[in-house]
Amino acid sequence: MAGAGGSALRELLAGRARKQKSTFGSTAELRAAALRLLDRHQNLSDLLLEVEDSVKPAGEGGIEHQELSSESFIVSVLQEQASRLGVPAAVLAAKNAVTKMEQICQPSASPSPVPLLNLDQRERLSCLLRTVKDLLANNVFSRSHFCQEIWKMKDLPVLEAVWQLHRNGITGLGDLLESNVDSRAVEEWLCSSLRALCEQAEGPPQDVEHAGRVLSDFAIMFLQNGFQPLELGRKLEFKKVPHICHAVLQRMLTWVLDAVGKEKEEDVSTLQAMRFWLNVFDVSIYKSAVHPDSLQQFFRHTLTEVLTYNPLLKVSDAIHKQREWSFTRTCSLLTTLYRKLFVAFSAKESICQLQRVLETHEVNWQHVLSCVSALVVCQAEAEQLFKDLLSHLLIKAFENYDMENMITAFLIARQAALEGPAVFMPYSEWFKASFGNASGHHGSSKKALVFLFEFLSELVPFEGAPYLKVHIMYPPFVPTKHRSILLEYITLAKTRLADLKVAIEDMGLYEDLSSTHESVQPQGQALRDVEKALQIFENTRKIPTSVIEASIFRRPYYTSWFLPALLRPRVLPKAPDVRMAFIDSLKRADKIPSNLYSTYIQACRSRKEKMLQDESKVEPGHSKEPAEQLKAELAALRMLIVDQAKHEDVPAQIAVISDRLSSVLGHNSDENEAATLNSRIQVDVFDPKLEPCHQSVVDLLLTSFCQNLIAASYFNPPDRQGPCLSLFVKMICGHRNLIPALLGRLCQLIYHQGPSLNDAHILGLAAFMIHSCESGSLIPEIEADFGVSQPVAEKALSISEFWSCLLVCRTEKSLSFCTRFCTAAISYVMCKFSSFSCDQLCALVPPSLVKKLQYVVPRLSVEARGATCKEDQADLVWSSLTCPSLNYRRASLCLWKHTRFRELLKEKAFQLSFREWLLLELEVHPEKDVLSASERQDFHYWAIYQWYLPAPSASGGCDGDLEKACGIIIDCILDFSQRLDLGSYGQLKSVSPDILCKLQEMILELGCRQRPRSGCSDAKRHFLFEILQDRLKDRNHGSALGEQLWRQQELLLHRRILVGLPASALIVSCRKGRKTVLDCEDFFHYVNSELKNVCSRGYALSYDITAHFFRGLLNASLDCEESAEGVNDVLTTCQTKCPIVLFSAALWWPQLEPVLCSQWKRLFGAPLPEELERLRECQSSAAGFLSSGRVFPLSGPPWISAAFLHCTVQQQPSHGRERNALKRLGTDTEQFLVSLLFFSLMDLISAKIAPKEGVDFQTSLEWSLEILQCLEQKGTSWPLLFQSAAEGSRKYCVLHSAASDRHSRLLPVAFYSLTPGFHHELLTREHSFLYVALNLYIQLLQLFVEGKDLPQPDQADPLEVISAARQFLLGAIPHCPAKSFGNIGLLLEACEKLDPEVGATLRHFSQPAASMELDEELFLF
Repeated sequence: MAGAGGSALRELLAGRARKQKSTFGSTAELRAAALRLLDRHQNLSDLLLEVEDSVKPAGEGGIEHQELSSESFIVSVLQEQASRLGVPAAVLAAKNAVTKMEQICQPSASPSPVPLLNLDQRERLSCLLRTVKDLLANNVFSRSHFCQEIWKMKDLPVLEAVWQLHRNGITGLGDLLESNVDSRAVEEWLCSSLRALCEQAEGPPQDVEHAGRVLSDFAIMFLQNGFQPLELGRKLEFKKVPHICHAVLQRMLTWVLDAVGKEKEEDVSTLQAMRFWLNVFDVSIYKSAVHPDSLQQFFRHTLTEVLTYNPLLKVSDAIHKQREWSFTRTCSLLTTLYRKLFVAFSAKESICQLQRVLETHEVNWQHVLSCVSALVVCQAEAEQLFKDLLSHLLIKAFENYDMENMITAFLIARQAALEGPAVFMPYSEWFKASFGNASGHHGSSKKALVFLFEFLSELVPFEGAPYLKVHIMYPPFVPTKHRSILLEYITLAKTRLADLKVAIEDMGLYEDLSSTHESVQPQGQALRDVEKALQIFENTRKIPTSVIEASIFRRPYYTSWFLPALLRPRVLPKAPDVRMAFIDSLKRADKIPSNLYSTYIQACRSRKEKMLQDESKVEPGHSKEPAEQLKAELAALRMLIVDQAKHEDVPAQIAVISDRLSSVLGHNSDENEAATLNSRIQVDVFDPKLEPCHQSVVDLLLTSFCQNLIAASYFNPPDRQGPCLSLFVKMICGHRNLIPALLGRLCQLIYHQGPSLNDAHILGLAAFMIHSCESGSLIPEIEADFGVSQPVAEKALSISEFWSCLLVCRTEKSLSFCTRFCTAAISYVMCKFSSFSCDQLCALVPPSLVKKLQYVVPRLSVEARGATCKEDQADLVWSSLTCPSLNYRRASLCLWKHTRFRELLKEKAFQLSFREWLLLELEVHPEKDVLSASERQDFHYWAIYQWYLPAPSASGGCDGDLEKACGIIIDCILDFSQRLDLGSYGQLKSVSPDILCKLQEMILELGCRQRPRSGCSDAKRHFLFEILQDRLKDRNHGSALGEQLWRQQELLLHRRILVGLPASALIVSCRKGRKTVLDCEDFFHYVNSELKNVCSRGYALSYDITAHFFRGLLNASLDCEESAEGVNDVLTTCQTKCPIVLFSAALWWPQLEPVLCSQWKRLFGAPLPEELERLRECQSSAAGFLSSGRVFPLSGPPWISAAFLHCTVQQQPSHGRERNALKRLGTDTEQFLVSLLFFSLMDLISAKIAPKEGVDFQTSLEWSLEILQCLEQKGTSWPLLFQSAAEGSRKYCVLHSAASDRHSRLLPVAFYSLTPGFHHELLTREHSFLYVALNLYIQLLQLFVEGKDLPQPDQADPLEVISAARQFLLGAIPHCPAKSFGNIGLLLEACEKLDPEVGATLRHFSQPAASMELDEELFLF
């Protein structure tokens, strides 16, 4: 559009052309006339605006139309004028163009330079430039003169005008700058204009956008000219321009850096202008306009300038102030600049440049350390690179004993650690790793050691308390001979702590030495110690060890800080809470002085009286402002995550969120010192409790994560979302004081509320799980308490194992939830990490997740049970998982068929073994199952017989081995039962009856298809008892009591398993010669070694296993040619190899006899086998002997007859007939009576340790004394009964073999219960009596010392038993004949050690027997 003068001229020419015919015969005549007219009224500068299209006059009467070109017209005018003035037309055009441009760019009244033109100025300048372009095309314009004339303007040109000249090709910026003779004036003009341009950042959006284009072009020019590589030849064109470009960039950088540290003092508009200038460092604006080498050179130069800018701070200042230079506390201008610079380099290149600057320049420590923070926050690879750099610096430092490298390493390590464990290891861990062992750099020589401590000592005057505490609590490794060097340093450090008014004695019990914040005052630390101690006490119900140790070794802190913090007055609750219980425990342990406790109670009463006036407890609260700030920053993060172009800003924003989170939680971490060492986190899964403040924070973070995931997935699939969510979760995991609350909240959401979560929650939590496992190294091990009725983990759990425990499969709802959750999580992994190989996925995906999906999908979908599934080659579509109408069963099946998932299942780590499948299936509650009974049977049949039984063991199967399958089932049932709270001791009623039925089927199948084996002696062990006994080997439960209880529970479960199996499974038939015999060796061995130890009567098995064995024996005899003979052989073998079976038959014969008689009759219809008939006769004889006075026949082994008589006595009401019956016994009844005494003693012990079994102690004692009296009257020797075969007495080894281990160990208790029946004649008649009594007394004392097996105090006070035994011995020893002392030499030393008084008495009265001991053979050997 032309100016006003141009419009008049056009109208004039056009109007006249319309109104009259042309009087000029040619164009030349017309031009000449126009020139004459203009010569009188010309304005050459305005004429330059005549740039419109050609004018076409209209003719009349057939006259030819001709064009009148304004371009040629202006050229003619210029040439005419130039000829008159005697100057070249090109020079005249340049001068007039500058004059017109100066008029157009006439500055406004504003005192500051205006860098941009207004709309009208921009339009007029555009017209001028188009005319100048035409003149250039006609070679009627001089660029060089134009540039010179510009610098002669009264007011230097507006920046945009210069930019327009450059952009329209009139003259390049380089040419323009080169033409000025005063470079400094040009620099000043450029800098002031650029600053003014940056101030347009607060203007209208169109001005901001336009200013951005101007700035970008200037930046490109600066780099093209100021940083052009020499080999490209561009620097040869100009001499001044490179210097000007360098200088301008340097001054503008200085303008920004001057504001660093004064950010709060600068006004907002100035800061905004500086941020606008930082757009110069956006790599994207240069694209292909600048050579990559130039770009690298510029960014490298800038980073160097930043790091070396104004290096006034000393190292001591850096040590003292570096805490204020963390990423979130650093000036935002500087962190923004760093982040833009890092885009041009890899993390390795950035750190290498940092290293070069440190080695070659004096540096600004604030900028260097803030650069370190920015790198570890914004570059994921920086952590390892900095570790390598620190190692390199330490190596160089100790090689040359160079303090500079040492201080650099320490400052960098501390600065990186300030950003938290999510991005770098805590300083305490780095210090321990570097100097905590002999392999550290300081361990090579004494000189290196002295160098380290000299360095640490020089730091002391400037150190803060946290670092001194680290050095004291985790000192460098020092050989013993140089210990004095360490002690000198510790003394110096403690002196510094005292100057800081921080005593090492006042350190908290649970103080976090890795905290990035200043030390807390002892009062605040004591409050946190109390909270931590209460938390531990609540979980363990024991006073924490750290509290006990503090009460002894750190008494000043304990009494001055810890107890006052614990005993803060409050209104005591009606029901005692954890704090009250803890205080009470300390009081009972004498850990609270009485006067202090009384003062506390009185103060609490006073507080209660004032409750109406002051009800609220004074507790530290959290300001609402930090929480609101956290919400705002989380909202800002969401905006960055959804915009892929802004992903580079996410790490910085997450660092800001981390800082806000620290403010909300309180700067001083609640985690204890041990947490730094990855101590375990205790989580009550069954009943998680969270502080309201912590729960609100966790909910905010989890909600933000879920929203971020859903929002990001709306725009991009997970594999294009970058590391944003991973960094977010890593940041959360870095706040270790928040992890207990986070885990507790996850328990509530997943374990307790899982089935009620909606799809968005499940998607979010599933992705959160994946990223938490990815950051697993930041989360300590977890001790999960699932309550008494839930499976209990035997070891600490990793985070992935913890997640697995939360995902249970027990009911229809939980199975459905598990399917949804696992499907979402695995789909997310496979989409998020689609480029990962299987090996990489194995390291990332929790195996338990894949295994649970393998369990639930075939269970819920018959289609998935095919031997080979049709593999779906289609990629997983993440968007389908966010579809509201998603069917999770269909989605899981789709995932199941997916090629990538099928490949994943081939990895051994992800294969669900038969054992794992069984443990999951046993968890299901049949009454709440999603499958009906028939569907469940079909599923079990497929899983066991079609899938796992034929599958190879390498993939978790059974190799077609039915015995192996049975073994795995038994093992799983027992493991599962051990983890349950068994409602009835030793019962299996909680175990799936379907699985038990399948086990019974398989055992029966094994029995049916196996033919009798040949050669019993060479036959392999019975697989059933091999399984059971292998479980009892090499168990370690940490304590003897724990092992004892586990073993007892295990054996009770074994018994129930055996009773639930087909009875014939206990016995094996084999060929011996030409006949089939029954082999019970494995059963007998198992009974003698293990099963007898869970019989409360001590000498007999329970009825169920006894009856099961006999029924199995009769059934198995069907395989024998002579069934009766087979039964007789087994029962005859029992007499010597497993007498407890026969004793059990004696105890249970009244119930057992009808069962066996009816079974034998049903199977054979013949008389009972001889040995069974003999047992029936024994029972009949015993009953007749007691009731009718008949003679008691002693046929067969006397202990069998004695067992039947004893059991009959116990089963009949006592009417004093036993005493008369004993008198009627004939001669040659020594072994019978001793055996009878043995059984009565077993009952005596049972009454002590198991009174609920119905055995009365007093009755048993009286019966035992009756038998003892009868033995004494007959002069029968009986003390050898109390000696085991190992001690030399094999006479009664059959009886001892039948007794349980515990009953055998408690024989001393039974022996000394008989002291009322011991007479002086016994001492003289039985020379072995003193040896036996003394040996049993020593055993009794050892039982007491070891604290096991003795009866509980409520049943019989062990001290009373020992006291009675002691008194008996002290009274009996003086009356023993000399021969009794002849064999006590082996016991004397042990007796003197355990009971000096009895030992002294024994030694005193044994002196005369010393000579006899040399001459006579020992009585017992």
